[in-house]
Amino acid sequence: MTTSASVDLTIRDISSGAARGSTCSTTLLEAPWDVDAGPSTYGPGASQADPLPTGSPRQGQIPEAYRTASREELDARIRAAKAQLGERVVVLGHFYQRDEVVQYADYVGDSFQLATAAKARRDAEAIVFCGVHFMAETADLLSAPEQAVILPNLAAGCSMADMADIDQVEECWEQLMEVYGEEPDADGLAPIIPVTYMNSAADLKGFVGRHGGIVCTSSNARTVLDWAFARGRRVLFFPDQHLGRNTAKAMGIGLEQMPLWNPRRPLGGNDERTLQDAKVVLWHGFCSVHKRFTTAQIDQARAEHPDVRVIVHPECPMPVVDAADEAGSTDYIRKAIEAAEEPTTFAIGTEINLVQRLAAQHPQHTIFCLDPVVCPCSTMYRIHPGYLAWVLESLLEGEVINRITVGQDVAEPARLALERMLAAKPGAAPVDAEAPAPGKQAAGARP
Repeated sequence: MTTSASVDLTIRDISSGAARGSTCSTTLLEAPWDVDAGPSTYGPGASQADPLPTGSPRQGQIPEAYRTASREELDARIRAAKAQLGERVVVLGHFYQRDEVVQYADYVGDSFQLATAAKARRDAEAIVFCGVHFMAETADLLSAPEQAVILPNLAAGCSMADMADIDQVEECWEQLMEVYGEEPDADGLAPIIPVTYMNSAADLKGFVGRHGGIVCTSSNARTVLDWAFARGRRVLFFPDQHLGRNTAKAMGIGLEQMPLWNPRRPLGGNDERTLQDAKVVLWHGFCSVHKRFTTAQIDQARAEHPDVRVIVHPECPMPVVDAADEAGSTDYIRKAIEAAEEPTTFAIGTEINLVQRLAAQHPQHTIFCLDPVVCPCSTMYRIHPGYLAWVLESLLEGEVINRITVGQDVAEPARLALERMLAAKPGAAPVDAEAPAPGKQAAGARP
């Protein structure tokens, strides 16, 4: 496999026979605008088999000049537009973006880090978010009202975020209220507190804000669950079951106290006794990127590299997290590699764009993705330099393309839920709020 940070080049090398390896889709080489013009899917990559909800945003065709431009021409146009716009625009790039897009970002990070960066750049008229839809919504929630948040490709959604919609969650809540009632108990604790992962639509953040709940990230999920249990007997955690399960298990909560809620079944497929005994009700959602990682891949990595250090994202299934040496957020993974002083072999369980970029940035280490099949995030892959050039040059012409806005009726309670998250402080229990110092493991890591 190529040692380039570019997953695009890796896929091209594999397809041409210039490099060994395999990809999960023969259509990964297609331009995103060709994918947009086809059937309604998330596109090639990890989420290609996930059902796309009816009514999901479609991008539509962009001008031919951007579709036919060479890489070199797009590079020149993007750099020229950024230079002319100056401080008027800030470009944000998620860790999982292709290298051909990340190179233009003023800030690179996870979804919450980038939303925080947007909040700090009050001088920018426009925030171009090279990520996915829920991230742009969060940036709009945290930025100033006069700032325009732009998503270069409207089809860049998130299959996990789409696995819980507002109608399903409200129906779930109604059923849970019928089981638990709505009144606090003798200790003043609510029967259940809703917690939504950052990877969710703004209206779900608004839902938890209205119902006394809170937002979490992959790095502060334990702190947030501590906050929720200080206020309620139980937690409804959505949309990612794996982050919820892995975090709750690390807190000592038994698996029998974590029933799964299937929104297509009455009571989520549970009986009332199971729900009464529950501590964490987990939504039936998952990340298709992190679902690809397996314990067999970890076994293979250990067989080939006996001294390997395996770090996976907490969105991975529980057996994978249990088999790994450590589990932590994308930023945790990045910082753990940066902190390694001696040459180390790392097997990483997260999205391939970040893994290859880390491998290129740290040649003193051996860094590889646990999944041998090159399979990027389908929706992150929808952002392409052609779309970035289009929205930037449109700004030069005084036109705001693909602005993402959250209505005030949703924005107010959603901001409240985010503010609760920011105010929640780690308790006595360890928490992966930051990457640990060298030698210290994340919460839930193997001793």
